[in-house]
Formats: sequence, C-alpha cells, structure tokens
Amino acid sequence: MKSEIKNTFVLALDIGTSSVRAALYDFAGNVLPATMVKHERRLTQTDDGGAEIDALEAFAQIERAIDDVLTKSENQAGEILYVAAAAFWHTLVGIDEKGRPTTKVFGWADTRSRRYVSVLRDEFNESAIHNRTGCRFHSSYWTAKLLWLKEEQKQIFKQTAKWLSFSDYIALKLFGTAKTSVSMASGTGIFDIRRNDWDEKLLKFLKIKSENLPDIAAEDAQTFQLNAKYAKRWAKLKNAEWFPAIGDGAANNIGAGCVEKSKAALMIGTSGAMRVAYQGDAPKKIPSGLWCYRIDRRKILIGGALSDGGGLYQWLKDNFRLKNDDDQTEAEIERRNADGHGLTFLPFLAGERSTGYHESAHGAILGLHSSTDTIDITRAALEAVAYRFAEIYDQLNDICKIREIIASGGALRESPVWTQIICDVLAQNMSLPDVREASSRGAVLLALETIGKIKSIDNIATPKGREFKFDKKRNAIYKKAHERHEKFYKLLYANDADKF
Repeated sequence: MKSEIKNTFVLALDIGTSSVRAALYDFAGNVLPATMVKHERRLTQTDDGGAEIDALEAFAQIERAIDDVLTKSENQAGEILYVAAAAFWHTLVGIDEKGRPTTKVFGWADTRSRRYVSVLRDEFNESAIHNRTGCRFHSSYWTAKLLWLKEEQKQIFKQTAKWLSFSDYIALKLFGTAKTSVSMASGTGIFDIRRNDWDEKLLKFLKIKSENLPDIAAEDAQTFQLNAKYAKRWAKLKNAEWFPAIGDGAANNIGAGCVEKSKAALMIGTSGAMRVAYQGDAPKKIPSGLWCYRIDRRKILIGGALSDGGGLYQWLKDNFRLKNDDDQTEAEIERRNADGHGLTFLPFLAGERSTGYHESAHGAILGLHSSTDTIDITRAALEAVAYRFAEIYDQLNDICKIREIIASGGALRESPVWTQIICDVLAQNMSLPDVREASSRGAVLLALETIGKIKSIDNIATPKGREFKFDKKRNAIYKKAHERHEKFYKLLYANDADKF
C-alpha cells in the first residue's frame, strides 16, 4: 500500500466562481504542494443583474490549469490514475445539437430571472417542490432561469438541444458525453433528491424533456476517459479514470472533515454557506430556510447559503479605500466593541438566499449618525453576516443538533476578527483548520472512498488548526443586536416566507 500511495496520484480540479485550481494528491489524500496551480477569474456582471462567463473561455481556463499541473509534475515519478473534481453549483449553459454553446454560462448570482420566481410560486405549492427537490424557488436555480429563457429568449430556447451545468459541459468536451453526478443535478432545483431523477412536473411545466438535460451517471462509481483529442494532448492522463464533478459545497464539507450530523462546516469565500453532511436520507420535512442537496446516492448535504460573504467585505475595502491596509483595518475593527456602533446593516448587496429567499432584498444601513466612520460600518457589516448565519444555524439545529463548527474559506483565514465575531454571535466554539484546499481535498477523498482506497471519509482526520472560543458577554450584546437586525429585516422586506 505504501508504494501505491507513493507512486499513484489523483488529479484534483476545483472549479469555482472566482478561480480554477488544480493539484496532484497521493492515495492518502495528501496534496503535492509543488503541483498546485490557481487561475483567478471573475464572472462578468451586467447592469441588468447578470453574472456570466463565456463557455469557451471558461473551458479554456480548465485546459490551462491541467496543462500547468502536468508541466509542474513532469519530474514526478508515478502515474495519475484518477481525476476528481469539485465544481460550483447552480450554473446553467445551453448547447445546440452540435454541442456549441447557445448561451453564456450563467452563475448562481445571475438575478435576471427574478421576476419569474413569483410566477413559479403562483403555479406550484412551493413547500411541496422544496421538499421534493431540496430547493426553494429563486433566481439562483434552473427553474427561474429556464422559465426566463423560455419566455424572453425564445429563439435561443428553441435552438438549445441540452441544458447543462458547466461541469457537464466540461464532461461533454473531454469525454464526448454530457454526464452529470447526482450531486451536481441536485443543485439545479429540478431534481428529485429522493428519487435521484429529474422532477417530471417541473420539466412538463418548463416544456423540457429529460433528453434535453444531461444524463445522470448510473452509479456513483461510474468513471469516464478522455476522448482521442485530449488523450493525445495529455498523454499522462490518457488512461486515467475521471469521476463526474460533485458540488463544491459538498466537497468542502468532506475536505473540512464535516461528514456527520453533529458537525457543521461554515465557509466564507466570495459568498458564504453553513452546511451539515451525513449518510442517510433527506429530512422528511426540510426547514423552510434551508436547501438540501446530495453528495452522492448515500449522503446528504443540508444547509443555507448567503449571497454576501467575502465579496461584501471586499466591496467595503474597495469603496472605503481600506484595500491596502488589511492588517491595520483588522486591528481597528478588533479594537471596537461588539455592536458599539449601534448600526443595523442588512447584508444583501447581492440579494438574499437563505433564509428568507427575498428576490427584492437590497443592502441597507440604518442608524447612521455624525460620529459614524468607515470602521463602524465595516464592523456592522461583518456582524450582520454573522446574524444571517445565526438564522441558518438555528434551523439546522432543529434537525441536526450541532456540537462542533469547522470554519473554512479564504475570507475567514484572512480575517480572524470576523471568525471571532461569528463565534461570539453563534455562542459556539469554532476551529479553523489549516486546510487551504478543502474542496479539492474533499473531491479526492470521496473518489478514494468510492474506489475502496480508504475505508470511509468519516475516518479521515482533519487538522484542528486555530481554535476560537465564544465570549458570553459579547454574545449577550449580540443577541440584542440580532433582535434589532431581525426587526428591520422584517420591516423592510415583504415576507415572502408567508407564502411558503
């Protein structure tokens, strides 16, 4: 086994909103640091709410990342036997009969379909759909996006032979077949998470047939191989077995060591999420503010997502010109008292997902006075994100009884102050492991479990890293501030949840 670990590798791809990362891992799930590559990018934001990237451009970034890993590992003895991938959830791209893109790749933050959410809510019992698919009606999911395209881009809709996630498009280009995992399919909003198949009622309403969607891999262990073109380009990968991509959130939980009901993963990257993963069935009744997706046919992921996370903090740094003074900014925020500013910040610059799913939500700052400064506003924003996590945390606790929270994501690693604020708001101790590529690691570990190289992902140790302990006095202050936050939240936004 030792020689196998030493001489055989898994190529990991982490395909995200803001970057494409790749590296080699050994069969014990350890990364080879010298092979790591990262290509940063941003989806194009349009004035009407779009968040998109050209499909060919995005695919070229995948090609370059693989090229770079293979170049970096030229002198590495051994063989790459498998490829595992994590990809950002909720993307949508259309292709014609010849496999050419008919649309851009639409990201989760694309809100141009938001007006069709009310149409869907009028047409269906949203609670029943949510319990079947694990997804509320929201512009981040395929339901609203496909309805928008069908109604407002009729010619494109007619020309499109298949609707895919971006990871399915990658599969089509590399293998010649558009296959998807149950994990990726479960993030679309049109997939029955209990039957592990496309939802027939939603497809009928959208006037889409199952053949217009990617084929679902017949089993979790199904793998694919490169077509002739890419086998020639990447000789070191010509015999490698490729697993269909899983959702990045699912991979992140695995990589962070959160694969049981008592552990929650709290991640802040560009956006934010709090998730619990476990082996078993979906809850009989999914809490209204949460989503529920699949890791595979045996494992469930349930949680909530915030549209504003690290992107909000970056927006504040850019607009308040704090960008080049990160250490000084952090120190100044830390010096301020919990809720010492008296402000209420509603962190919905990119709209709201969990827990209210208000399509009309916008950011707001309440309670400004003449002594308010940029640090006050910044701290208020970080605290506000923590309050939104508290809403997710409370609903997760109704079904999971969380005893441990493991944090991850670049935004939290760069801001221990923010991590401590969240810890104090939740009244829950947290750890921030030194695992910088949790999603890549998670995809690799799941692949190794699937092929029997590790017994169970449950037994893989994750470094504890830095520990954060909550402060009772600050928690008491935050409880009152959270109540004020919720008061203004309910006053400013029509409570769509009442319709649920």
